[in-house]
Amino acid sequence: MITTLLRRDLGLLLPGGRGGGGILPLLFFMAVAMLYPFAVGPDAQLLARTGGGIIWVAALLAAILPLEKLVTGDLETGVFDQLHLRGVSEELAMASRLAAHWLSFAPLLLVATLPAAALLGLDSATTRTVVLGLLAGTPGLAAVGLMVGALTASLRGGAALAGLMVIPLAVPILIFGAGALSTAGNGGIALSAAISLCLCAIAPFVAGAAIRSAREG
Repeated sequence: MITTLLRRDLGLLLPGGRGGGGILPLLFFMAVAMLYPFAVGPDAQLLARTGGGIIWVAALLAAILPLEKLVTGDLETGVFDQLHLRGVSEELAMASRLAAHWLSFAPLLLVATLPAAALLGLDSATTRTVVLGLLAGTPGLAAVGLMVGALTASLRGGAALAGLMVIPLAVPILIFGAGALSTAGNGGIALSAAISLCLCAIAPFVAGAAIRSAREG
């Protein structure tokens, strides 16, 4: 069952899927990397010093873009009602949606980090730290996005509210992930990974409870 759910969710969220939004985070991410040097000027030292943080901010904002498509469409069309009638718990459905959400944007961003780092003049050590940090932090960003998306799916103007809620909740991941760039150590990456692990553990239950409440309300 989980394989079937995951295949369906990936078809919804990946580029070219029914949701049609899987490519937007990548385009936004690369747009930020290309435009930032024009905004601050050609100072190579400034770009190298701030580029890693800009990549993190771009990744955080890019992760917000698919939120409206995560839960709202299936909630409105009764997909979760049908899954419930077939004995699929909301928690299992949300666990599948979490995995699909991460797979739909994070691998693309990790690959895009390499050309983005080149555009910003980052050296190989800094690029490695950024990639490892994003690898550790993006599951947490996906978990936060899923929880907020589920909590706001039944609200009018939920998409705008979701974006406002995700940013403060994701700040700890951003602080520790980007903080690893200044400390040149793995402590910040490890803390980002720990936060991501905790968020991924609780996200299916929080999102599942929100879906159940919306369905029964």
